[in-house]
Amino acid sequence: MADHSSGFFASLKRLLATLVATGKTRLELFATELEEEKIRLTQLLVCTVAALVFLCIGMVLLVALIAAAFWESRIVIFAIFSLIFIGGGLALTAAALRLGRRRSGLFSSTINELQADLDALRAAQAEAETAAANGGQGDNRQP
Repeated sequence: MADHSSGFFASLKRLLATLVATGKTRLELFATELEEEKIRLTQLLVCTVAALVFLCIGMVLLVALIAAAFWESRIVIFAIFSLIFIGGGLALTAAALRLGRRRSGLFSSTINELQADLDALRAAQAEAETAAANGGQGDNRQP
């Protein structure tokens, strides 16, 4: 009887160690994905802001150049470009709102790995229950 209880506790310790190691691995994967996403978003933000600054300066200079070239019609030119810029801004705002509502794939690897772990644990539990229901006998089939 002592062999069974010591074997049970050793098995329980191994199971606990495996669960802790699996949890540690999943947390490391989560942290890595979080860091990668943070770096990607930072790069995206810097590039977007820089692009906006250059585009805004370029557009102002273009409007000024066109207004200077057609000085007599400057009011009409400013009105047309104002409408173009406002329309473009509204269209980009709508696009940004659509992108903001779309679900990102953030942490999909972590979630997939945790689901695979959960499926494996459920399969092992079902196998153990089946073995217990058969009276603890192993698989007696011939290869």
